[in-house]
Amino acid sequence: MIAHVVLMKPRADLPEADRAAFLAAFERATREISTVRAVRVGRRVRFGAGYEQTPPDIDYVATIDFDDLEGLQTYLRHPAHQELGARFGQVMSLAMVYDCAFGNDNLGT
Repeated sequence: MIAHVVLMKPRADLPEADRAAFLAAFERATREISTVRAVRVGRRVRFGAGYEQTPPDIDYVATIDFDDLEGLQTYLRHPAHQELGARFGQVMSLAMVYDCAFGNDNLGT
């Protein structure tokens, strides 16, 4: 499995219309692109742990799961993802994206 992990901090001055358009593009991309297997979006939880002070200061995390690298690449090339990417750049003040492989031998030796 490949997880596309996106750490996000929306712009503080983000107009509601831009936020709504971004969310609609995200929902469209994850619904229409057939290689998407699972989607989770969560808001960061802060409770006073020491590691919470470690940069970056993000607000949301999204993970989008795929069976394999080919599925992720199909997602990234899809027109619905192109629209999402354009809106992503408009609404985020900070973002980091990682692609992670999950399986039995991922710790390496």
